[in-house]
Parts: sequence; structure tokens; C-alpha cells
Amino acid sequence: MADISTPSVAVIVGAGDAIGSAISEKFAEHGHVVCMARRNADKLAPLVERLASRGLAGHAFSCDARDEDQVIDLFTTIERDIGAIDVVVFNVGANVPMSIVDTSVRKFTKIWEMACFAGFLTGREAAKVMLARKRGTIIFTGATASLRGNANFAAFASAKHGLRALAQSMARELGPKNIHVAHVVIDAAVETDWIKENHPAYEELAAQDGVVKPSDLAENYLMLHKQPKNAWTFELDIRPATEKW
Repeated sequence: MADISTPSVAVIVGAGDAIGSAISEKFAEHGHVVCMARRNADKLAPLVERLASRGLAGHAFSCDARDEDQVIDLFTTIERDIGAIDVVVFNVGANVPMSIVDTSVRKFTKIWEMACFAGFLTGREAAKVMLARKRGTIIFTGATASLRGNANFAAFASAKHGLRALAQSMARELGPKNIHVAHVVIDAAVETDWIKENHPAYEELAAQDGVVKPSDLAENYLMLHKQPKNAWTFELDIRPATEKW
């Protein structure tokens, strides 16, 4: 296991092109070595290069967060070769709308594996390394579906509800042991290429500052990590001022 004097490491599991990339960049800007994981590490090359051009440290890893052996290997490799893991963000998405009658067992299971089971694997391995040092932060990315199941999102909502329950249980178990566990509910559209291309009201929403910008969202993750122990937040509910709730 890495010595406590080694650089502080932030692990982002689900380092996609929008939220995950913004979170990675934000933690790198504040002195962390960021280790970014997604199924295809090659897609992270532009982000690693952008960080390097700014003198920031970033590493890319291929990892299917649904695979126990791959997740264990990810944490083992980072602790051995890079440094002490101080913060872990689970940010794997699985937002796939479908009618309940069109939801096959395979689809339901895959969405649950991505949005809930993968969070368990990531959280468990994070807890193992953090408990040994009696410190750390684990943050789970939630969604509107974490709180209410909308029509055509039965699989996604059930998985996100499960992830929130996992986070609650972990927070109650690990908080007294100096490990901050938090859950971030993003109750709005986030500015991504998919949203820009597919949301029918994107231009109107963007004009009203009604779409969450990944860089601004990432500030909240950093804030959670930096909170003093006497004022920890478990759940942060984020939405634009124009969003109905």
C-alpha cells in the first residue's frame, strides 16, 4: 500500500466526456493526481493530454466497473503505483428510457449492474483503502431517478434508488470512522453533447441558464471533499433556479 506521504489521489470511476471529465479536471486543479477510469481508456487520451499541457497530473485506466476483479485491480494498481487514494467519485451513468413492457431481464440487469452494483464494488474497494488510513471521501453521483421513478425509467430508477440506499448505509457506517460519504442528486439536464443534440428545448433552457454546466457542477464535488468534519453534507441536491421540483 502506498505511503501516506505520497501524492493525494482522486479516483473518478465513470470519467465520461462531460461530468466525469469536469470533476477530474477540478480535482487536478486543486493538487490531486487524478486517476480516471472508464471501459475504454483510449477515450481519455485527450483529457490526459489537456491536463498535462497545464502541468496537471492525470492517468487513464480501462475498467469495467461491473467486473469485481477489474475494480479490485484498479484500486490495487493505483495504491501501489501512483499514491494514496484520498477521494473516490462514482459517476457511472445508465440513463436508458424504455417502457416497462419493453424492459427485458437482460436490459434491467445491465442497468442495475451499471448504476448500482458497480457503485457497490467501487464503494467497497474505496472503503478498504480509506479505513486503513482512517480518512477519505467517497461521492456517488445520483439523479432525479434517485428520488422518484418517472414513467419509462423503471430500471434506471430502481438502480438509482439502490445506489442512494447504498450511500446512506455507507455514510452511517463509515462517517464515525472519519470517511465522508456523500450522494449528489443532479435534478436537471446537464450540458452534454447528447443533451445538445436531443433535448427539444435545449436552446431555450440554455438561454435561461437552465442547463447544468459540468464545470460548475464539479465545484460542488470539490466542496464536499473539502468540508470540515463537524459540518459534513450527506446529500446535495443540485438544479438550476428554473428547474421545477
